[in-house]
Amino acid sequence: MDYPFEMPEEPLLEVKGLPYPHLASGKVREIYDMGDALLMVATDRVSAFDVIMGEGLAGKGILLTQISLRWFELAATLTPHHLVEDHAARIAALGGDFPFLEHRSMIVKKLNPLPIEAVVRGYLAGSGWKEYAASGKLFEYSLPEGMRESEQLPEPLFTPTTKAASGHDMPIDCADAGNLIGESLFAEVRRISLELYRMGVVRAEKAGILLADTKFEFGTDDTGQLYLIDEVLTPDSSRYWPMDAYEPGRPQASYDKQFVRDYLDGLDWDKTPPPPPLPAAVLEGTLGRYLEAYRRLTG
Repeated sequence: MDYPFEMPEEPLLEVKGLPYPHLASGKVREIYDMGDALLMVATDRVSAFDVIMGEGLAGKGILLTQISLRWFELAATLTPHHLVEDHAARIAALGGDFPFLEHRSMIVKKLNPLPIEAVVRGYLAGSGWKEYAASGKLFEYSLPEGMRESEQLPEPLFTPTTKAASGHDMPIDCADAGNLIGESLFAEVRRISLELYRMGVVRAEKAGILLADTKFEFGTDDTGQLYLIDEVLTPDSSRYWPMDAYEPGRPQASYDKQFVRDYLDGLDWDKTPPPPPLPAAVLEGTLGRYLEAYRRLTG
């Protein structure tokens, strides 16, 4: 397919030469201070098991950013978000000076991130399935007996986690999350998260995709106004499954880096740095999944 941007031949693993103070690095994103706003740049880095791989996926950061921008546009009917009002014009101007940034960057408001991640689950998968198999519950929620891996839950469930600076985020009960950020704010985060998930489910199904689960992040301004921040409903923050191949009772194929995780799981590697090299076939197969997710989700 033709893309409204040029996919790079080489992955962008580091960002260099910008005239803005560097504030923070994540597994994928770099954040800079533009004075009145923040610049978030999505690199092409790939992480698995909280370890950044030595190789990247050329264009992955562009795909993630463009998917997020589409969802932010749709989410604006449900909640304010962190993009500055003149985002498109400022990104275009930025791209004039730094062309490699144009399609992989967001200019966002300076906000105070909440110390929880808002996870919504619609299917029994991942850590949720492991918890159910061990305890018969999905964290604090009771579920029917005899459910199968990847089976759809009776209703979407909100399962927040702590937000770890490094390492794994950990599940937290809703009551504890409410105590952490305030019950009124927590109720608003939960309500909006469930609404966003349902919106994602409907639009994904039209594209032939099941949205199994996802995580959102929120922040507040100095007045306490709540905003949706970070990324939205991307393959990095969500578990997407091809609808035509869905079959409960087993793991599902997915449009994300699970292809990398599956390869690494077959190696004798202790999940600590340094990571093993990734073969070209694994990199190509993973990027192909991101491209397919972009194609389907953006139409």
